[in-house]
Amino acid sequence: MVESRLTGTVRVVGAGLLGTSVALGLRSRGIDVILADASPTHVAIAVDLGAGRAALPGDAPELIVVAVPPDVTARVVAEELAAFPEAIVTDVASVKAGILAELVSTGADVGRYIGSHPLAGRERGGPLAARADLFAGRPWVVAAHDEISYRRASAIDDLILDLGAVLVEMTPDEHDRGVALISHVPQVVASLMARRFIDAPHAALGLAGQGVRDVTRIAASDPDLWVQILGANAASVRDILIAYRDDLDRFIAALADPTAPGARRRVAEELAGGNTGVERLPGKHGTDKRFTTVIVMVDDRPGQLARLLAEIGEIGVNLEDLRLEHSPGRQVGLAEIQVLPEAADRLTNELAERGWRIAG
Repeated sequence: MVESRLTGTVRVVGAGLLGTSVALGLRSRGIDVILADASPTHVAIAVDLGAGRAALPGDAPELIVVAVPPDVTARVVAEELAAFPEAIVTDVASVKAGILAELVSTGADVGRYIGSHPLAGRERGGPLAARADLFAGRPWVVAAHDEISYRRASAIDDLILDLGAVLVEMTPDEHDRGVALISHVPQVVASLMARRFIDAPHAALGLAGQGVRDVTRIAASDPDLWVQILGANAASVRDILIAYRDDLDRFIAALADPTAPGARRRVAEELAGGNTGVERLPGKHGTDKRFTTVIVMVDDRPGQLARLLAEIGEIGVNLEDLRLEHSPGRQVGLAEIQVLPEAADRLTNELAERGWRIAG
């Protein structure tokens, strides 16, 4: 068992995907975890999964993690602060400034509270979707404020490091503006794009490839949850959407007459701007590094993908990222393998020698 930085009991309120994943990760390090949820069924499932135990009289947690929907987070945090006057409390909601403001306005003891947000999740929710390694390598923001001391806040740092996440310090306002740009607005854009498919001809939808699936993947997210998130971060999301609307208006104007002077240049500049933006996204381990893609054709038979990954390991090339594309009716899939540029030629040649077909 790996040694933990945390030593005391941790109470997790909310036994859904995030809460149960936190609990599983802590239990793997031997931490005593108390589970609480408005749903007794969720608690029972999480306990059966080995995520912790139900609460007992006299429990005195040192740290409390609130993992409930954003519209009730502030209320639950205030209740936990009042019920456990010696505990440090954090939450994992995806908005931070409004929760802190509500706690301050109601007189809660924010000297024992600091908000945080792990940027991790899955398409499915609930305790059954939880994983102990959900946060490994993922950013986890600590939204610091002046009312809590560094000594008290250090318990949150220990939690994040114990779960294998990458600690990022931001103010609540910086966090909310940041997630509006990299999470909340993309959700809106993906959902509105996918909405175009409702009345689309089946023949057109049959042409869908990996590109459109990438753009719209997150459109499958829970609308009820996103209504809460977008409402709580409305001002930041609105500002970015207005700027995005201006970008669209320029693009639409250029397409109104593609032969007009300057129209093609405008389109090219907007598309090139997208290239520049993508290049700024951090890659593996938080580095701004572009990788080379090697596309391997994989037969649609059991065990072929596993064999490919095993042979990449035997060759000694580190796989930085992997994307699969498979269309109905095709007998092969395409595995898009991201590697460092200096490894691409060796990987291509050695895979070809082992009988793999390299696309392109």
